[in-house]
Amino acid sequence: MGTSWFMATCFILILYGVAQNEAFHHTHSFTFNLNQTYKPSFHFQPSKNWMNDPNGPMIYKGLYHMFYQHNPKGATWSNNSIVWGHSVSKDLVNWFPLQHALTPTKSYDINGCWSGSSTLLSNNKPTILYTGIDINQHQTQNLAIPKNVSDPFLREWIKLPNNPLMVPTIGNKINATSFRDPTTSWIGHHDGLWRVLVGSQQKGNKGITLLFKSKDFVNWVQAKNPFYSAQKIGMMECPDFFPVLINGSIGLDTSSYGHVNIKHVLKVSLIDVSHDYYLIGTYDIIKDVFIPNKGFEQNNYELSLVLRYDYGKFYASKTFYDDVKKRRVLWGWINESSTQEDDVQKGWSGIQGIPRTLWLDKSGNQLIQWPIVEIEKLRTNHVNLHSKVLKGGTLLEISGVTAAQADVEISFEVNELEKAQELDLSWKMDPQHLCNENGAKMNGVGLGPFGLLVLASKDMQEYTRIFFKVFRANKKHVVLMCSDQSRSSLNHKNDLTTYGAFVDVDLVHEELSIRSLIDHSVVESFGGQGKTCITARVYPTLAINDKAHLHAFNNGTVDVKIKKLSAWSMKKANIN
Repeated sequence: MGTSWFMATCFILILYGVAQNEAFHHTHSFTFNLNQTYKPSFHFQPSKNWMNDPNGPMIYKGLYHMFYQHNPKGATWSNNSIVWGHSVSKDLVNWFPLQHALTPTKSYDINGCWSGSSTLLSNNKPTILYTGIDINQHQTQNLAIPKNVSDPFLREWIKLPNNPLMVPTIGNKINATSFRDPTTSWIGHHDGLWRVLVGSQQKGNKGITLLFKSKDFVNWVQAKNPFYSAQKIGMMECPDFFPVLINGSIGLDTSSYGHVNIKHVLKVSLIDVSHDYYLIGTYDIIKDVFIPNKGFEQNNYELSLVLRYDYGKFYASKTFYDDVKKRRVLWGWINESSTQEDDVQKGWSGIQGIPRTLWLDKSGNQLIQWPIVEIEKLRTNHVNLHSKVLKGGTLLEISGVTAAQADVEISFEVNELEKAQELDLSWKMDPQHLCNENGAKMNGVGLGPFGLLVLASKDMQEYTRIFFKVFRANKKHVVLMCSDQSRSSLNHKNDLTTYGAFVDVDLVHEELSIRSLIDHSVVESFGGQGKTCITARVYPTLAINDKAHLHAFNNGTVDVKIKKLSAWSMKKANIN
C-alpha cells in the first residue's frame, strides 16, 4: 500500500473534517470558539476527549506510529474506559487517526488497557506488551501482535491466547496494584534472551524496576534481583531504558550494548510527585542490573538534585529508536493546568509534547533534548534581529509573527559577570523556590531576569515570562532558568505554578539561549541549546489568538545583548 494512497486518504478525511467544522461553526458559533481557544495547532492530541501517556511509539514500513492512553467517552480519566488510541504519520508532525489498537475485552484487561511499549522482534515483526487491569483490579502484563504484518498501518491487533504473561502472585511478592508499564524489550546477545522491565513498588515506599527474561517473547521468568530500586521514592511507573553514545548525537537501538562508547539511561516516572527523572549509568549485562553514576540514594533522596527531562509539565514519557534517521526520539504527556470543569466544557484534555531528539551531552553528565527538525517545516514569516543591546528595564516587542502560534530562538551575550548577584548559600537552593522569589520581583538586581515575555496582552495584565538569572557563587557563575506563569491568566482557577531549573552552561565559552515553541495554551522552552527544558500550560483570557504579543525583556540592572533573535509564525499541522 503506497504513500500516495495514504496521503489521498488523509486529504479526503481532512476535507470532510473541515466541512464538519464549518457546519458546527455556523450552528454553535459561541461554543465552537470557546472550545477551540486553547486547542494547540501543532501539538499531537486526539480530536476530542481525554489523553495521557504516550505508548509504544515506533516506525514501521515507513510510517511513524503513535499509540496513547485515551478515554473515548469523555474529557476526564476513567478507570475502566482506557483504550490505546492510534495514529500514523509520515513526518511526526501531521497525523492521521486510526481505529483503537487495544480496547478492554478480556478478563485480564476488562478494566482498562493501560500503558506499555512496542518492540520489533528479530524478524522485524511488531509486538505490544501492555498492562491490563483485570476483573479483580490487579495489574497484568499482556502481549498483542498485528493481525496483518504486511499492513503498514497496523490497523488491527490480536491479543495472544496465552495472556496474561506476567501476573502478581503471593509467590513472587509483586504488589498487585503496583505492577505496570512494560518497557521496550531488548535482547541479550550473550545469551539470546529477551528482557523487559516492569515498574513496581514494595513496602516502605520502595520504588523498583523488575526484570523479566524470555526465550520466545511469550514465556517470561522474573529475574532473581531487581534491575534497579531505591528507597523512599514510591512507585516507579512508566520506566524507560535505552543506550546512548558517549560521543555523538546518533541514536542507538535498544539492544545495542557492549562497547566502551555507550552509557545507559534509566528513566522512571514518580507518581507521588508527577515528574519524570532519569539516571545515567552502566548496564551490567552479567548481573543484569543498572548501576547509576549518581542515583536517588547518592542524592540523599533529594529529588531536586536528580535530573529531569523537563522541569515543568511533562510526564509518563517514552522514547523509541528511529532506525531511518538514526536518532532516539522522546515523547511526553503534557497535562492540563485548567480545572476539570473547564476541561469538560472544552471537550478535551491532554496533549503530547513536540517530539524531541535525545542524546548525551559531551560532558557525559546529562542528556540534550531538541525539537525534531521536521517541526521547522511549519515555520513561516521569519523575523530576525542581531546585536541589540537590552538595557536594564527594557521591553522590546517582536512584531511580524503570530505570537500565539510561534517558534522563537534567542541568544544572549552576557558581560560584566562580576556584577551578577551573589548567591547567598543560606537561601533555599531549590531552583523552583528561587524562580518564585525572582519572578515576584519585577526589577531584579544584577544580571537578570532577562528573556522572553510570551502570550502577553497589550495592557500587560497577562503574560508568561521565560527568563534567565545569573548568580555568583564560590568564584563561579550559576545560571537559573525560570518559566513564570504567575501572571499568565486572569482566570486564577488555573494552576499558575512557576517552574525553574539550573542550566549547566559555561558563560565564557557557550551562548546563553532560549528556544520557545508557543502554541496557544502550551509553551515549551529549551534553555542552553536543550540542556534544560521547561514546559508550561497557560490559559490567557486576553492574550489569545491575534491579541497575543511577544517581547524580549531585561529587568536586571546590568545590560545584556541579544546576540541573535529569530522568530517565525507557525502554520497549523493536520493532526487527527
